[in-house]
Amino acid sequence: MSYWDKSKVELLKKYWASGISAQAIAEKLGEGATRNSVIGKSHRLMLQARAVSKKSSTKVNTENNKSEVKTQKLGRKGKFKALLLNPNFPPEQPTRLENLSDSTCRYPLGEKMEPAEFFCGRKPADKWPYCELHILFSYVSKNEKEEDAIEEEDIPKFIIEKKIKSA
Repeated sequence: MSYWDKSKVELLKKYWASGISAQAIAEKLGEGATRNSVIGKSHRLMLQARAVSKKSSTKVNTENNKSEVKTQKLGRKGKFKALLLNPNFPPEQPTRLENLSDSTCRYPLGEKMEPAEFFCGRKPADKWPYCELHILFSYVSKNEKEEDAIEEEDIPKFIIEKKIKSA
């Protein structure tokens, strides 16, 4: 014979709907009822969930704000590649040192450890000397992982060549 007869099920439904905790319901039912048995029976009866779990709150967020969630999940590499693949992102405009101003990106172009003849020339981001792309490439915040750092090998060569040709 099952512990859950009709009278106990009705009491469970009543207590559950009133918001009493599973532990308190088990104590009120007595006779060997446990918190886990109350929770299990409430699930089998498909009683309304009272607490918001991490899974259900994530589902609500993804349904309502799909584009917002996608941008939040992009790491540094994802943002970097998205900028390179964006057709509206301006190409480099190689600029000589003497022609640099506050309205040009000052990221040096050329080989490492060699004096730069040209600089990026795109419009810099607010309060930065570099454009969005070179900020991502040059600056790493303290809380970012090393494995998310962007290396030159990560940049597909065809993208760079395409951007240079379109300049």
